[in-house]
Amino acid sequence: MDAVSATSLVLWLAFAISFAFGVIGQKTNFCTLGALADIVGMGDWNRMRMWLLAIGVAILGAGALHATGLIDLDKSIYRAPGLAWLSCLLGGLCFGAGMVLASGCGAKTLMRIGGGSLKALVVFVVLGLFAYMTLRGALAVLRVNYLDPAAIRFPAGQDLPALLAAAGLEARAAFWLAVLGIGGGLLAFCLARRDFWSVDNLLGGVGIGLAVVAAWYVSGHLGYLPEHPETLEEVFLATSSGRMEALTFVAPLAYTLDWLLLGSDSSRGLSFGMVTAFGVIAGSAAWALATRSFRWEGFAGVEDTASHLIGAALMGFGGVLALGCTIGQGVSGLSTLALGSILSFLAIVAGAVAMLKFRLWRMMREA
Repeated sequence: MDAVSATSLVLWLAFAISFAFGVIGQKTNFCTLGALADIVGMGDWNRMRMWLLAIGVAILGAGALHATGLIDLDKSIYRAPGLAWLSCLLGGLCFGAGMVLASGCGAKTLMRIGGGSLKALVVFVVLGLFAYMTLRGALAVLRVNYLDPAAIRFPAGQDLPALLAAAGLEARAAFWLAVLGIGGGLLAFCLARRDFWSVDNLLGGVGIGLAVVAAWYVSGHLGYLPEHPETLEEVFLATSSGRMEALTFVAPLAYTLDWLLLGSDSSRGLSFGMVTAFGVIAGSAAWALATRSFRWEGFAGVEDTASHLIGAALMGFGGVLALGCTIGQGVSGLSTLALGSILSFLAIVAGAVAMLKFRLWRMMREA
């Protein structure tokens, strides 16, 4: 298959995977913010178990693809030898707080657009704008000069299997210990409670996890050319980062805005990430229309508008710093077992919980 046909195949499969992601997310109410809000507000862990199940499935699936040689997780952005710990921490905290203010993470924003939310459409635009500013604009100066340089280098790799091997464990044993120990442990934790065993919970957890695994396979295997016919260099087709990609919803929103504005420029074609953004919107819209749950939604007032604008800005800025969102780092990144992904995930959770508790305190004070 030539490069043009392979690129087209990768993009169509990316759309199909993200369409399924949108359908599953809309049907099961898969929501990482909701998972944390349920715990903070009611002590209910069911939606958190759904998220953790998705992580466990993604770890096992990505590990299997890597072990069989179908993909090489070392060629993802998450396993870069440099761990920008300050960017991960600050970015995660900003993203976590922002998703509370904006009523959902990047993936949930796309699902809400599909369900008829005009509020989410505004969040999409502002999130994408601030993400682009942080990637290449005014905020990129702050990121490049002051935040990203605060990094720790791991010559052997920053993923847990590499760290275990560096500590003296045999490489293959280290790999399977990390993959089966963490991935299997998460599955056992989630499935241990019988009240979690509902169709939606299992579909949401397993389905989202498998969507990430499928994305790795399409981008990292079907989209991989060891030698491009024109450049004679190794390439992952249709990726903005130049490396293989899975599902993530911050930087792709920035590139989507860029394409919508400057798409007539032949140098700006569709990418894997852009297509997945469109696919999630289409999938969630299809489910909302099929089940007659599609509802137009607007802002309730000035405070609601301000909250969503600030939250979107924080998510755009923080998501680029942290190299992803609750799906990008919280599922795709964690499936590589990278230390940076673990750090970003914990920071996102901490930022979201802090903002949820602040809002709860404020609500009780006003009451």
